[in-house]
Amino acid sequence: MNNAEMFWNASVEELKQGYLETDEYYICLLCGSKFEKGIIYKDKDTFFEAWKYICRHIEKEHGSVFLHLVQLDKKITGLTDHQNRLLRLFYQGKSDAEIKNEMEIGSTSTIRNHRFALKEKERQSRVFIAMMELLKAGDKAAGFVEPHRTAKMVDDRYSITTEENEKQLIKYFPEGTDGPIKTFEVKEKHKIVILREIAKRFKSGQIYSEKEINEILKTAYYDYVTLRRYMIEYGFLERKPDGSQYWLKTDDSGNGEIEMDRKTELRQLYKEAEIQAGVFQIKNTVNQKVLVLSTTNLKTINGKKFNLEMGNFINKELQKEWKEFGEEVFIFEVLEVLKPEKDEHFDLKDALKKLEEKWLDKLQPYGNRGYNKIKDK
Repeated sequence: MNNAEMFWNASVEELKQGYLETDEYYICLLCGSKFEKGIIYKDKDTFFEAWKYICRHIEKEHGSVFLHLVQLDKKITGLTDHQNRLLRLFYQGKSDAEIKNEMEIGSTSTIRNHRFALKEKERQSRVFIAMMELLKAGDKAAGFVEPHRTAKMVDDRYSITTEENEKQLIKYFPEGTDGPIKTFEVKEKHKIVILREIAKRFKSGQIYSEKEINEILKTAYYDYVTLRRYMIEYGFLERKPDGSQYWLKTDDSGNGEIEMDRKTELRQLYKEAEIQAGVFQIKNTVNQKVLVLSTTNLKTINGKKFNLEMGNFINKELQKEWKEFGEEVFIFEVLEVLKPEKDEHFDLKDALKKLEEKWLDKLQPYGNRGYNKIKDK
């Protein structure tokens, strides 16, 4: 299950605390960072158990759950800009009189009316959630096909009814669903219908070579390379990094035997790895534009991708092109790891700032070359 799917599937309580708990991990819903149970994490000179460390992580990396959520795109929160600003001020504990003066609107009674309107919105939301839960439990007429559990990004592409699904299968598999498809030049939501059906040709728990995968996909379409890429991209197939083994993904952990090897390896890495600061770039491989950023913890880079997926990335130009070009054209690369000095006067923030300036000077990621803005000196 990917970060966005975990976020949308989380309960209200999980969203409020900012993380969810599985049998083995505490997972940050705000950036996807995982902290394994039983591992002791070090922050400076203090050691933390996993459940304490994820709370510290949320505080350090995101400020608070509220501040992260309120910064999400209005399409996600359903708030107007005016309501968003009011909520921020309410969260700061400001009085009605202080808010009135800061926003330069109406009177204190106007602010009280806004408080009431937001409370009313909360009550309506509770009723709506209850109705939708009852609808899912009792109304079979809608008949929507459930997204596959290993989908990497659940959105409106998955809003397809069982009736529509059957129509598309007949349309694109003219010789039957075990035969070839007519074309793969179709809408994204119809690609999912096709891929879901083709995935049935693979056996759960079986390991395939790339050649075996290709032979099976050839029975469906001549351009098996494109099919293979989409099967992986949409979370139907998984593979080892070197492409030596492929398998059908049946849940978020992939193949059990391979996953256990990975977990053992990751557990050891977690024990041995120190938190590293450094500079990284997000690169658009189509127009070659880059965004150069620094971080005190390179393990949190995936959080930037999650922010982009959720539509609330701090750099609006990059966010716009992420949506325009598609996430598959962007890559995340570490440019340099900061080597801390064994000196009690060593200033991490200052050293990191200088390292970032070095790469900004080297790459000049401004204007047509990148997404960075020239800072005023």
